[in-house]
Amino acid sequence: MIIIRINVSYRGCHMIVCVCKSVSDRKIRASIADGASTFDELQFELGVAMCCGKCEETVRDVMLQSGCASHCGMRGDQHQAVPLTFYERKAA
Repeated sequence: MIIIRINVSYRGCHMIVCVCKSVSDRKIRASIADGASTFDELQFELGVAMCCGKCEETVRDVMLQSGCASHCGMRGDQHQAVPLTFYERKAA
């Protein structure tokens, strides 16, 4: 698997962060400006990182660049892996 990390620090350009839900960095910044203060709130409001999850790190980067770190309880070095549990599906 190849993971491409995109720098979203270009102020003049806007990009799609979550392809699955067509969410741009502009929508994420607007949600933060409207009061979204946690990653979970952004997931609920915009649906980011709910399908394939590949955009999670970039969404968190946009949060940090938007100044959300101070009121979101995030640090610049804080990217925690979320544990996944896979269950075996049994035939009926």
